Amino acid sequence: MLSDSSWRIIRIGLVGLVLAAAVAGLVLGDAWLWAAVEWSPPAYAEFYARDGFDTPTTVALLVAALVKATLLWLILRAPAPGPLDRREKALRRLLYLAVAYALVLWYPIALLPDAVDAAFQLALWTAIDVLYLLVIRWRSRMLRAAAGAMFAVELAGMANELLDELDLPELGSGDIVALGLMLGGVAATIITVVGQRRDGRWSRGTQVAGWLSVGVYALAIPLNILFARIPSGNLAMLVMMDAVGLVSTVWIAATARELPVEGRPADLPPARRRVIRVAVAAVAVLPIVALIHPEQTPHLTYTGWSMDCYDRPSFGDLKPAERDAAFLCRARSTDGGVPPMFPDNLSDQGILAYGRALCRTKDRDEQEAILTRAGSTRPAWGVDPWDLVYVCPEVVGATHPELLRSTAEMEAANTAYIAEKNAKCRDPWPRTKGVVQATANYFLFVDGDPGYVVHDPEGEAADEAAEQAMDKVYDDSALIGHVADVVDLCLTVKAFRTAPPPRTAGWDQVNEMPIVSRSGRLTVPEMGEGGEVGAGAPMPNLAIAGKGRYRLRVYVRVDDAGEEQHLVVVFPGASRKRLKLKPS
Repeated sequence: MLSDSSWRIIRIGLVGLVLAAAVAGLVLGDAWLWAAVEWSPPAYAEFYARDGFDTPTTVALLVAALVKATLLWLILRAPAPGPLDRREKALRRLLYLAVAYALVLWYPIALLPDAVDAAFQLALWTAIDVLYLLVIRWRSRMLRAAAGAMFAVELAGMANELLDELDLPELGSGDIVALGLMLGGVAATIITVVGQRRDGRWSRGTQVAGWLSVGVYALAIPLNILFARIPSGNLAMLVMMDAVGLVSTVWIAATARELPVEGRPADLPPARRRVIRVAVAAVAVLPIVALIHPEQTPHLTYTGWSMDCYDRPSFGDLKPAERDAAFLCRARSTDGGVPPMFPDNLSDQGILAYGRALCRTKDRDEQEAILTRAGSTRPAWGVDPWDLVYVCPEVVGATHPELLRSTAEMEAANTAYIAEKNAKCRDPWPRTKGVVQATANYFLFVDGDPGYVVHDPEGEAADEAAEQAMDKVYDDSALIGHVADVVDLCLTVKAFRTAPPPRTAGWDQVNEMPIVSRSGRLTVPEMGEGGEVGAGAPMPNLAIAGKGRYRLRVYVRVDDAGEEQHLVVVFPGASRKRLKLKPS
């Protein structure tokens, strides 16, 4: 084992090297400053800041170098002398392996597949937790049992990450489960520190380091959520959190160092205890204070990638305090690969101010001028009222009252509208009843919808038929086009056991063609939940004789009011001829 003087020389050398590398990095450039302070390859610097570090980040890196050098000095203290039994020796070696991983081994392991890293962490901490239960003198069966439970939750979180990396079913999914497993790791640290205090071998300084590591974990959870929502502009805080994170490594190293009973260090004097308490409070409070900015400081709450922006609630579903956030999401959205309404570097206050100015515009030209002034990359597009309603409902609601509705109100209004449209459609053959039949309004796409499909929904050609020209027939589906420029039409479908009379009088077009049902079904698409096209009422199965060949007859006419009506008749028939019973 190395002597105390040898350990001291190593500590001085390594700490001096860290500080010297940071100073050299300041001279050589951002990439080398990053490598000197963060102990990771220079190429990582470009990933985090392609345009170089700003002044706060550079200052944070220099401060972090001092912090990490101080903590490294504590980590590299020589192991306390004294006898150890077999379990204690194994625990010390594993703890020093965890320290080595945190300092240097993480990088070569990171070059391997992520599953290898997750498996290594799980194996290492499983062994450490088991030895904690055996080595620490808990002096209470209940406390030992609680420690075992917390260790199990901690290891479950690591196992869940390994399963995720292996693309296997996870132990649980969702943010609540992930947060619970993360908090299990914090609880495991807390109960270990409690066990160290009851054991009596570990000094007050080691216990303080344990509590500090708990504080760092407690801060890391909300800060990680914050950084996930704001992917830019927080590099300085990330650097400081990475430096402070070494506190947990200090605690692990101190735990390994003080395992021998005879080597237990004396308690700290009262003055140093007070200093440590102030340091603990500073570590816990200062990062939170740093996050609090003056009101005039630009805020960047949401970006085009923010998880909270994936849901698009209706205006009526939001509380007044939530409406500004909804507009910010839409203003920075990049859905569909389109550029955002406003640039990402424009603050929340700026976007909201421009949004309210857009509410007062009278035409697209005024909107374009405002968007150009704001730095938008798409000023010619203007802004739609369904976006502006979140910042000026009193203005938009005056001309578009439907945009003020909640989801429930919109669904009720849509249901009433569909029912009203269906009620206007009448059966053109009221005295000729089919075996099955239905009459409803069929809603088309507003722009360029070729028509609707009569098809076997389980057949293979339905999707292909929808892309073909009017009346193009496939084996098990047919596309029926509309003749007028309409966005909906009245559709009646009827199925007969035998062919009905042609009855072409009063119709503009009557065509007949073959169609096949391979599954025993023939129908017309219905308007699905939240859909915009399809029949407004349930459509029956027109293949009343089961699988086989049928004849499909389509009647089309446009009345004096420009409304288009269709009658679709289906009956069994083996003929493969296509007939124009009444050409247009």
